[in-house]
Amino acid sequence: MTRLRFHLAFPVGDPQAARRFYVDLLGCRVGRESKSWIDFDFFDHQITAHLTTSVRESNGANPVDGDQVPVRHFGVILEWDAWHALAERLQRQNASFIIVPHIRFQGEVGEQATMFIKDPSGNALEFKSFQDMRRVFAS
Repeated sequence: MTRLRFHLAFPVGDPQAARRFYVDLLGCRVGRESKSWIDFDFFDHQITAHLTTSVRESNGANPVDGDQVPVRHFGVILEWDAWHALAERLQRQNASFIIVPHIRFQGEVGEQATMFIKDPSGNALEFKSFQDMRRVFAS
């Protein structure tokens, strides 16, 4: 069976700042592009940054396990070691975290590693991981 991938399009105010963030900071590869959009290989999924003059930041946050989680966000679930490697790289590069890397729901069914950052246009991204990937949808 072919592995399915998701596609997400999102607004950016400055495509070159988005390129620096997604390529230099996160390590994404650039795919197709034009003057008004850039495709990125986002951990083997396709995301497209579209230039717009009306970039809006997320509208609000909800409390989750002691953190204020941005309502509008996207991200990826990484393997445990890959999540820790990314967290260390982001910390070394002094990334500005919305929510610092930590373990949420410790000792519970939904225990996970999580961290949130914002791109230059204010889009919130979450990176998470589970030691046991069979627990991703466990309740």
